[in-house]
Amino acid sequence: MIQTVIVAPALAVRAGLRAILEAAGDFKIVSEAARLSDLVPESQGIDLVLLQPAAMEVSSFSQEIIPPEAAILLISDQSALMADLAGKPPRAWGILPPDCREDELLAALYALDLGLVAASPHLIANLITSRPNKSGSKVDFPDLTERELQVLDLLAEGYANKQISLELGISEHTVKFHVSSIYTKLNVSNRAEAVRMGIQNGLIVI
Repeated sequence: MIQTVIVAPALAVRAGLRAILEAAGDFKIVSEAARLSDLVPESQGIDLVLLQPAAMEVSSFSQEIIPPEAAILLISDQSALMADLAGKPPRAWGILPPDCREDELLAALYALDLGLVAASPHLIANLITSRPNKSGSKVDFPDLTERELQVLDLLAEGYANKQISLELGISEHTVKFHVSSIYTKLNVSNRAEAVRMGIQNGLIVI
């Protein structure tokens, strides 16, 4: 069972999230709270924290409250929150809007439990070009073009060069050029490594 904590200001929201997770059958709700600061510090045993932050609360992300082995999924439409979240200790993180579908929520939680990044494309867009490090300063991030990101997504889906060529309406030679450029920018030598780096850095959305 995936040990899960639910944090949301509204009781009705917490009840709704709990019902969805319990119906899925793979989650055990070990704690609930209205605010992150209300949680009792846990030293172990938490796999996921499902968090709809209260106003001005995201700055309270704390390794003392949320153990580093836990993953965090934010329920928010404020993409700026991800800049803070991406630089924090959790092993995996994600963000979905409050109006996300039930299947999207469950898919994101399963992905986070595997240590992956999960987010709505429009919310993760700001992290494509840069992300903060733990000190809060900006660090360089692979600057892939829109076409390279499209190619990387198709690589992640297992497409061969010829299939990518047909899907994007470009020549196979151009596909090979884009793949080579992706390898160089991500500092990898093969497709598997490129996909792994793309997932770890939020370039590929699960």
